[in-house]
Amino acid sequence: MTCRRARPRSPTRSSSSSPRRRPPSPPDGIRRDARQGLSARRPGDTPRGPRRQKAAGAPKTSAYYLFMSPWIAGFLLLTAGPMAASLYFAFTDYNLFNSPKWVGFDNFTKMFHDPRWQKSVEVTAKYVVIGTPLKLLLALGVALLLAQSRRGQAFYRAAFYAPSLIGASVSIGFVWRALFSDDAIVDRTQSFLGFHTGGWVGDPNWVLYSLVALTVWQFGAPMVIFLAGLKQVPRELYEAAEVDGAGPFRRFWNITLPMISPVLFFNVLLETIHSFQIFGSAYVVSNTQCGPADATLVYTCYLYQKGFKESQMGFASAMAWMLLLAVALVTAVLFWSQKRWVHYEEDAR
Repeated sequence: MTCRRARPRSPTRSSSSSPRRRPPSPPDGIRRDARQGLSARRPGDTPRGPRRQKAAGAPKTSAYYLFMSPWIAGFLLLTAGPMAASLYFAFTDYNLFNSPKWVGFDNFTKMFHDPRWQKSVEVTAKYVVIGTPLKLLLALGVALLLAQSRRGQAFYRAAFYAPSLIGASVSIGFVWRALFSDDAIVDRTQSFLGFHTGGWVGDPNWVLYSLVALTVWQFGAPMVIFLAGLKQVPRELYEAAEVDGAGPFRRFWNITLPMISPVLFFNVLLETIHSFQIFGSAYVVSNTQCGPADATLVYTCYLYQKGFKESQMGFASAMAWMLLLAVALVTAVLFWSQKRWVHYEEDAR
């Protein structure tokens, strides 16, 4: 009988007698190099991540240009193209019947020596200087009243804003002409009060003021903007001023006006540019004559007469570019001046 020699058992992983030990971790530098080596791209690998991002972004880019293409086409055909053609015509002798002939600065020279052009500049400047401040003052005054919590506030806001919705349409021009003509309701009211003008529309001394009254009557748009700015003024400032004994005028001058100065600047800029572009109301109220005696010969009205009635498109194009330069100059002056009287929230920090 032979006895087998017992073999020693090799320790297994599941043996509880011998505790499992982790191999020592390599230093940080070796571990970092190993990760970089594993994540490094081999020569035969293909980049999958960037391709997926490119494939996902391509439809978005295509959709962007697809939806923007109508606006881009309209801008190029209806705005950029006509402006470029107008700039070229400004230096040519072009009357819609003959091909343009290059004349250089002759149109601008004739324009500066034209008495009617000088008259149109004078009338437009007078209209802007008188109409814009009156409109903004009335809009600010009504906005101050509507900013207070009272009954019927929504009704008054809608009623004051309604004339701005109508705009300077042709129908409003005819109504305004009927109101301010001879022996109309305005003339009869003046006669009842003791003075007679013979109708504002037919009097060269008064017809421009009828246009000013029309633009001041449509004060709803700047009023709404002023009202939004007044709602942003903190109430605590007024309460602190009242405790210090400040009256209504002092509170308005030291609190309200500085706080709404950005809104005031926006309204001044917008209404000034809009006043330079007046045409429809002046053309209709003056019965398409821009008169009497060129009293309502605003710049755009004279431009229309030169371009479409006299077919001098080269001269009219030069006038249009001079108007653009004038508006740009006034806008630049306003932006330069706003550093002195406009107070922004960032400046106070």
